[in-house]
Amino acid sequence: MALAAAPAAADEGGVSFWLPGIFGSLAAAPQQPGFSLTSIYYHTTVTAGGSVARAREINAGRLPVTIAGNVEASLTGKADLAIVIPSYTFATPVLGGQATIGLMTVSGRNTTSIDALLNASVLAGPFAASGSRFFNLSETDTGVGDLYPQFFLRWNAGVNNYMTYLTGDIPVGSYDPNSIANLGLGHGAIDGGFGYTYFNPATGREFSAVAGLTYNFKNPDTQYRNGVDFHVDWGASQFVTKQFQIGLVGYLYQQLSCDSGSGDRVGCFESRIMSVGAQVGYIVPMGEIQGYLNLKAYKEFESENRPEGWNVWLTLALSPAAAPPPAATPKRHLALK
Repeated sequence: MALAAAPAAADEGGVSFWLPGIFGSLAAAPQQPGFSLTSIYYHTTVTAGGSVARAREINAGRLPVTIAGNVEASLTGKADLAIVIPSYTFATPVLGGQATIGLMTVSGRNTTSIDALLNASVLAGPFAASGSRFFNLSETDTGVGDLYPQFFLRWNAGVNNYMTYLTGDIPVGSYDPNSIANLGLGHGAIDGGFGYTYFNPATGREFSAVAGLTYNFKNPDTQYRNGVDFHVDWGASQFVTKQFQIGLVGYLYQQLSCDSGSGDRVGCFESRIMSVGAQVGYIVPMGEIQGYLNLKAYKEFESENRPEGWNVWLTLALSPAAAPPPAATPKRHLALK
């Protein structure tokens, strides 16, 4: 058992503050002033694996004894989350742009399991013995996650749209430092970045990208600090009609600096993950409210020190409908005398 080890994963427990894929198409496009509500069902399935081999020689009287062991371990994680983001967009410009404030909440179920196979052998002179044993650890956390306040500023210049944002983590969610399955992070974080959207209503073509950096604070329970993380979310789509949209999505996540703190026992493991997927979207007119339904699916690859898998997003966004254009004023014909 002293040889057993879980698969090494950068970012504490292999979980980062930033949830890759949270941004997508039309990220920097202007919003309608007033209250909006975004609801997301998120499912992810990831796996990771690793092995470690160690050997040690001791002296048992006059007979040298060699103890060797190898541990092969695999991790599987599944999560079903409900993400709800109420927000408010101000009609009065701020710094020449459009300001939006919001609060993201997370609840759901997270299940993580680790399977490990221990192979050990003992060599004492001409005598040898070997054996193996299988171990399993599985835990589930069901509850509420942390709170994520958000602030956005957006600017529009024709088909070009620009955005800057600031968000962070308030660690109030379900968290146990001795558990391998948590909905909360156990530490605070702050994240900021910039976004761009090209959208031409005449052609229906759209491209969006949002890049940001995450600074993590130390986990007070484990004395572990995640490194600085860089992330890019992007989406490209074509509106086949004024309401129906199809396209591609993807993300890149790269840890830029090492994890640290007295609780870091794995060293400088910097994580990376990439993903590409597909999306469909549909704008639903609902009178004074406009609905937007979007389905995204991602397949991850090129993982390093981080679990890899796939995830699905089903989003319903409700916002005030755009005001109709003013009716044309009939021309009055004057009779000339």
